[in-house]
Amino acid sequence: MRRSPSTVTEALNALREAGYTVDYQLVDGALYADGGNAPCPIGRAVVERFYRFEGPSDPGDQMIVYGLRDPDTGLRGSLAAAYGPAADPDLYDHLTRQLRRRS
Repeated sequence: MRRSPSTVTEALNALREAGYTVDYQLVDGALYADGGNAPCPIGRAVVERFYRFEGPSDPGDQMIVYGLRDPDTGLRGSLAAAYGPAADPDLYDHLTRQLRRRS
């Protein structure tokens, strides 16, 4: 049985090993992949995996790592983002809606 990653770095490495080969950045409501691929609007990105981390005492340490897929291109990548008080409200709103739909 595989253990869950205990750090953000371990989660990013696990996703890369599973085929999430690009690093996404959110810019003006779209996901941009390293390597210059066309942007994927955040509303189309599909959440396939995620890992959530909580700092032992500091709410600023709350992070979530997403494994995302662009359904138009099939491109798979990762995105690390804050959640809780430091979360990007647009990103958090869209991706948590996606997670609720999958449940």
